[in-house]
Amino acid sequence: MRKKLGETKVGRSRAKTKAEELEFFEELACTNTALRRAARRMGNLYDEAFAAVGLKATQAGLLAEIERLTTSNEGVPPTLQDLATKLAIQISAVTHALRPLIRGGLVELQPDEQDRRAKHAALTRLGAARVRAAFVHWTAVNQRVEDVLGPESAATLRALADYVSSDEFLAAFEDTSAENA
Repeated sequence: MRKKLGETKVGRSRAKTKAEELEFFEELACTNTALRRAARRMGNLYDEAFAAVGLKATQAGLLAEIERLTTSNEGVPPTLQDLATKLAIQISAVTHALRPLIRGGLVELQPDEQDRRAKHAALTRLGAARVRAAFVHWTAVNQRVEDVLGPESAATLRALADYVSSDEFLAAFEDTSAENA
């Protein structure tokens, strides 16, 4: 009997510890988790809007970024490295994301004239037309998000997201790591 009683106390002690751990994690504010959850929700809303033109939100964003960088560079399409840097992702991720757009005839890769190892991502005519069609849907969904959040909150959210993705934030984060070491 004593053994059973002892095991029960241990069991209760473990249950109490588990409950305390759960309370701790419920109180813990994880910025990463909150941002990822919000990004998934937003991504789903934008994916639904872009489905009408046969694109995912990430694909529409990539096409728009290619167009934006091409326009700002006097008509010269961006290199894959330029895209990776602008999007704050690895070049392998850019290459992976471009594959279905290349297969779909929306983007073509062009070798760089000075450095044959570098490739430029250029919109095709079909890709440029798809970006214009996607823009109509982006405008509608973006306005709905802004209506729900309110203009000031939407602007604050964009500003915070831009800051977190910036080199300035990364440098400040790394500085705090050095201070705490």
